[in-house]
Amino acid sequence: MSKNTETRNEKHDTFIIAEAGVNHNGRLDIAKKLIDVAADSGADAVKFQTFNADKLVCRYAPKAEYQSKKDYATTTQYEMLKALEFSKNDHIHLVKHCQKRRILFMFSI
Repeated sequence: MSKNTETRNEKHDTFIIAEAGVNHNGRLDIAKKLIDVAADSGADAVKFQTFNADKLVCRYAPKAEYQSKKDYATTTQYEMLKALEFSKNDHIHLVKHCQKRRILFMFSI
């Protein structure tokens, strides 16, 4: 196979995914900075966690013990997750920023 038609796997390159998770604290500006850092570091993709708090947790579920020790301004797990949630429009902005920075956008549910 010629070099021009080799795929990443055929060349045995490592595919690097930068895990952004919810480290954006619910802020698009921080999420874009995480994308920038991942792109500048040479990662192939950046992965966020996406969810709908309404479908994920009961509104009155208490936070886990380790979450309660953090300095979150919320009282329930639902409130905490709702504050970290991005809308469909937010995701579109992040995808466009990834395209601009030439890095793949990924998310886990």
